[in-house]
Amino acid sequence: MLELRRPTSAQISARFAYLMGMYGENYWRLVRCLGPDTLAVGRYLSSVGDGLDLSLEMIERHPYTLEMRLSYLFEDVHTGAPDPSAYVRMYRDAQVAEVTACYVGSRLQDVLGRYPQPRTVFDHRLRMNAFLGKWMEYLESRGHSRFTLREVPAPAGAAPNDTKVVDGLRRRP
Repeated sequence: MLELRRPTSAQISARFAYLMGMYGENYWRLVRCLGPDTLAVGRYLSSVGDGLDLSLEMIERHPYTLEMRLSYLFEDVHTGAPDPSAYVRMYRDAQVAEVTACYVGSRLQDVLGRYPQPRTVFDHRLRMNAFLGKWMEYLESRGHSRFTLREVPAPAGAAPNDTKVVDGLRRRP
């Protein structure tokens, strides 16, 4: 008979340390590859001739945090929004970067329900951040870098800080 046991505090600590390590690796991958700490708020494209142009939207800059979205120029057939898409928050002082959402317009409760188990939330965060790590490795291998990023001019008539609040984050229309 299979006996189910609750994880010990040592196992929980080890999993948490693993996730924090992943956040640290993602931070340095982003810094090394795309250099977001040097970018102003705005939209940037990286094209390396493989048909998979990368969009980096710097949403917010604060003294210690950066909010950005990475996506390809593909559109989801149902929403018309970029897909895949990862919203990333970089904590410059702690040198960690976490994916806050991988789905357009969704928050954790939209994906996992209102009262998910802590393990479910943790596993979801682990999957999202593993996705970012693998995606960053792929982007680097394809040649995307801070040197291939080009700023996309804002649409005519849009003010430089023309943003709106969506899902608790400021977003450019």
